[in-house]
Amino acid sequence: MLQGIHPLLSGELLWHLDAMGHSDTVVVADAHFPAAALGRRLVVLPGTTSVEVLAAIRTVIPLDDDPALDLMASADGGVREVQRQLMAAAGVDAASTRFIDRFDYYDRAREAFVIVRTGETRSYGNALLRKGLVAPSAR
Repeated sequence: MLQGIHPLLSGELLWHLDAMGHSDTVVVADAHFPAAALGRRLVVLPGTTSVEVLAAIRTVIPLDDDPALDLMASADGGVREVQRQLMAAAGVDAASTRFIDRFDYYDRAREAFVIVRTGETRSYGNALLRKGLVAPSAR
């Protein structure tokens, strides 16, 4: 166990997040997402929501420049409550979020450094974020 690390960040997930470079992407996926078919690297966190996992990830990685967050566009073009919650968990607003067609989103997910599949059952509970630069700490 580590002190100061969000409890949802498993050793496996932390390893992947640490190995990511600037502008590499992580997909936080809902339970419906074809994560195993699309992902080169897959971490499964059943019993969690995508909002919880995204908030936990944001405790250890900064976001890249705008747009820092990609969400899958809903079929009707509306913004779902889970998507509003994902934006809040990422610490961004709608202006810093890009909504992408489902199949284009899948193409981007194929290129992601890692996909984290959650137990999220709400539709469109997927978020793709780009890792920003980690600033050196003052000593």
